[in-house]
Amino acid sequence: MSDWQELATKFAQKHNLIHTPGVYVLDLVSEVGEVAKELLLQSDYGAEAMTFEAADAATRQRLAGELGDVVYSLCLLASAAGIDLNAAFHTTLQKYEERWLQKGHMNSHD
Repeated sequence: MSDWQELATKFAQKHNLIHTPGVYVLDLVSEVGEVAKELLLQSDYGAEAMTFEAADAATRQRLAGELGDVVYSLCLLASAAGIDLNAAFHTTLQKYEERWLQKGHMNSHD
């Protein structure tokens, strides 16, 4: 289990925030939506390129906060589902590496 997953789970337990995986899925989707909202705002709803290189510190801080929320929600979902997120991540990297070597890309479709 990753340090992040363990820290998130302990925090949730300490504050009586343990729920079923379904609750965490909804929370995760909600948090990813907030990341998308930050990207939309930064790009003036698609009128400008989606880039954060020129973003001000407050915008970067908002995005960092939203990404932190995503990580927290993902960690709790994994714990609630009995998944070691660290192991799952390493398995995914290996899968992508094998696809790259076999196909020259990481897509699951040929």
